[in-house]
Amino acid sequence: MPHQPLRMIDANLNRSSEGLRVLEDVARFLLNDAELSQRLRTLRHDLTRETKSLSIGLLSHRDSEHDVGHPYSKDKELTMKATSLQGLLDLVTANAKRVEESLRVVEELAKLPEISAMLNSASFEQTRFALYTLERDLISRISRRDKIEKLPGLYVILDRQFLAGRDELDIAGQIIEGGAKVIQLRDKQSKKGELLLAAQKLKELCSQAGVLFIINDYLDLAVAVDADGLHIGQEDLPLPVVRRQLPVDKIVGCSVTTVSQATKAQNEGADYIAVGSIFPTTTKKEVTVVGVDMLKEVKRIVYTPLVAIGGINQSNVGEVVAAGADAVAAISAVLGEKDVRGAVQKLVAKMDLAKGKCQNQ
Repeated sequence: MPHQPLRMIDANLNRSSEGLRVLEDVARFLLNDAELSQRLRTLRHDLTRETKSLSIGLLSHRDSEHDVGHPYSKDKELTMKATSLQGLLDLVTANAKRVEESLRVVEELAKLPEISAMLNSASFEQTRFALYTLERDLISRISRRDKIEKLPGLYVILDRQFLAGRDELDIAGQIIEGGAKVIQLRDKQSKKGELLLAAQKLKELCSQAGVLFIINDYLDLAVAVDADGLHIGQEDLPLPVVRRQLPVDKIVGCSVTTVSQATKAQNEGADYIAVGSIFPTTTKKEVTVVGVDMLKEVKRIVYTPLVAIGGINQSNVGEVVAAGADAVAAISAVLGEKDVRGAVQKLVAKMDLAKGKCQNQ
């Protein structure tokens, strides 16, 4: 058998394995995503098994010293400088493309008569398509990571019915000036056309301030205004459906009242989980009050960031933070005050104080 095809197969299998290892380590060590890491590991191991029978033959035809693409050649050095990576997204994209292209080369070579008896071209095609999906999932996780890191802090739900005619843009400005990290727009009554105009203005305001802007319930509205994410409840669209419809860089939060709901939300890809109602509240009818102990239990079970919600105010926010909440959602404790900015500042200060005590314990 001519040794050139085997040299090509050897080189491209090495590229595939190396690229998959980089992607696997990104999922494992940088994203702490066990599921993605396992999928990539399985792909890498399957590739090794598929080519195991050729391993000795491939090594016999390897000639790295005389390879014109040797990494220490001058031309190669110039190419590497020209394609330096700018960040984690570039790293993932570059290695995914490296693997995909290498798999395609092996796939085509496996169709040659002298190779087809040893390698199954269809197997490499299947692996390549599996990696396309994995690349998308990795890019999605990384793109959402920066938004998730902004989440800890005060999360204000801008309920337009609670505003009772007050200008939401002015109130949102005060909320931002007070130090809130997230604003969620909630409106169960207005027509979508009216709500769209309000959401567009709020999105622009939040973007300028570096504050996350979340839409409650309405998937179409979140997409239309390019919101940072969507918040859903147990009776809204299923989380997997929402994830498929939203752009890959958008986060999704999910409300839960039980540990099993929290575990399910995490397994289905929720970026944060809202636990509540922690205390009795008058801003939402027929709520289930779960208490601080439920928040502690969910914190013990899941690793996804938690947002505590329901009846939280200046007198109990410290208790909620001490119980493990990464963020605290507020409505009446902010919107029910004449001095909205001051109310936010006081809540943020009490949260910071409680976090400081927890860190010193």
